Amino acid sequence: MNYQYPMDEDWTTEEAVDVIAFFQQVELAYEKGANREELLSAYRRFKEIVPGKAQEKTLCSEFEEQSTYSPYRTVKQAKGSEEAIIKM
Repeated sequence: MNYQYPMDEDWTTEEAVDVIAFFQQVELAYEKGANREELLSAYRRFKEIVPGKAQEKTLCSEFEEQSTYSPYRTVKQAKGSEEAIIKM
């Protein structure tokens, strides 16, 4: 991993850790396979911290640009799947 996670300086330490945990779930889905429930739980927490669509899109685009992993496609697949493990 040779990239940084997108951050907002207004987040608390706990919020930053939770946002990173969501991005790590996306990474896991691409690299090994992520537990669907853990991924969706991390996404729900992410949405509590980043409720606006514009900021979500900006952060996810920054993450995808640096990592090549798409949070949008990962969450979309998890929401539309009944599988226990999400593999991208």
